[in-house]
Amino acid sequence: MHTRTPPHLTTLILLTGMAVLSLNMFLPSLPRMIVDLGATESSMALAVSGYMIVSAVLQLIMGPISDRLGRRPVMLFAVALYMVASVGCVLAQDEMLFLVFRMAQAVIITSTVLGAAIIRDQFPAREAASKMGVIGASMALAPMLGPTVGGILDTVIGWRAIFALYAALGAMALALVWVDLGETLKTGPRPLRLSDYTSLLRSGRFWSYAMCQAFSVGAFYVFIAGAPFVATRLWNLSPAWIGAGIGSITGGFLLGALATARLAPRLGIHRLILVGRLIPAVGLSMGLLAFLMGYSSPFLLFGFTMTVGIGNGLTMANANTGAISVRPDLAGTAASLAGALAVSGGAALTWITLMAVERSSTPIMLLSLILGSALAALVAGIIAIWLDRAGGFDDL
Repeated sequence: MHTRTPPHLTTLILLTGMAVLSLNMFLPSLPRMIVDLGATESSMALAVSGYMIVSAVLQLIMGPISDRLGRRPVMLFAVALYMVASVGCVLAQDEMLFLVFRMAQAVIITSTVLGAAIIRDQFPAREAASKMGVIGASMALAPMLGPTVGGILDTVIGWRAIFALYAALGAMALALVWVDLGETLKTGPRPLRLSDYTSLLRSGRFWSYAMCQAFSVGAFYVFIAGAPFVATRLWNLSPAWIGAGIGSITGGFLLGALATARLAPRLGIHRLILVGRLIPAVGLSMGLLAFLMGYSSPFLLFGFTMTVGIGNGLTMANANTGAISVRPDLAGTAASLAGALAVSGGAALTWITLMAVERSSTPIMLLSLILGSALAALVAGIIAIWLDRAGGFDDL
């Protein structure tokens, strides 16, 4: 008989980690995969960009379904499909078949969406933010470790070993979900309704929290899209040094997420969001001023942009908690919609950044773009706090 108790936090961390690893672990192997599958660079780019698009669409679908059918059956289905798709990637002999299975792997984004909903099902806003902060801090390691592990597997065994590892992780996750993830949705099965989305989209509180989250993530996307061009063209940094510089923002996120996990129950989400938005606004403004005064150093650039990571660590879990607290009975739908908005906004800001740095690959241009996104997140966060307090939600 399967468990009827809520999952341990460790289970949610592992499930969420799979979504991160599935995006980045195989990236060092792309050149070899192109050769082995007889593919082109443009078509294999879909393994990343197409995967992200499918992930965004699935976020809009899986959350609402979980609000109707329950968290457990949706998670079981998603992890089982992910496992099968990973096996398909291992066995694929041409690019078309590989890409079909690769797109199916995107279903693992369900673990991120439902992880937030499951936590909100069980805990009030402040404690939920703290739990999400723990998950965020744990997940900060995945972007750093994933490509390294993937590169080692490719070198020692071959790129198919990476997808075999995905399949093995999927099998382990399926067993873990069956044993440890009891149903947390308390309302019971209900029919799907389009009005669930419209009720959230009509809410100023939801929009402000979602936009705070989206522009916070957007500042990160702007940084990782533009920093390699600036660092290469201005200072001629090697890929290793660029990777270390980009990794600094992840280190900052880890610090901010740990602070959220520790402080959210005591301070609430409002204070942490405000501090989390002010830190990058101030830090990036100082960095921009330094470069305008004629200083030029990669250490300055990466040092000031590290404040984006710290601010996001203080913001993301709290803004997400705010968004899914607008309608706790629609936590899955809210998490899905907020996540899809963040991914879509990040894609748009990435495109804008690439267009901008193509014309002017300077720290001033890059910092201006990051600061613009950070300030937009600050404004959205202030509006969210104001709307909460106006509506009598001062205890968040």
